[in-house]
Amino acid sequence: MDKSAIAKTVTQYMAASNELDDAARRTLLAQCWSDNGVYLDPNVSLAGRDALAEKIGEVLASRPGARLEFMSGIDVHHHLVRFLWRLVRADGTCGDTSIDFGEVGPDGRLVKIVGFFGPAPPLP
Repeated sequence: MDKSAIAKTVTQYMAASNELDDAARRTLLAQCWSDNGVYLDPNVSLAGRDALAEKIGEVLASRPGARLEFMSGIDVHHHLVRFLWRLVRADGTCGDTSIDFGEVGPDGRLVKIVGFFGPAPPLP
């Protein structure tokens, strides 16, 4: 799979993360997220497209008017990705920049995203 196709998949995933309409969100996820894809961040561990669609809906409902935006390009090597993003609240203030690492399956859809929030910890 070429880098531009993988970048399109990640862009669809971010669009789904901002999609308020449940049916439209599920349509986007069907294009970019594996049936049994795994999502992990410091607060969430889930498997499956339906679970991800529901979680995104819960998060959007808890933050009216907020959206995620890319803070970097999409770095691709082999079948792996990384990208930075941040939360932009309804009032325009921004949350920390966060980083996601992902894996793309043979069918071109994401099979795993692992997210880290905020800056990396300082050296001891």
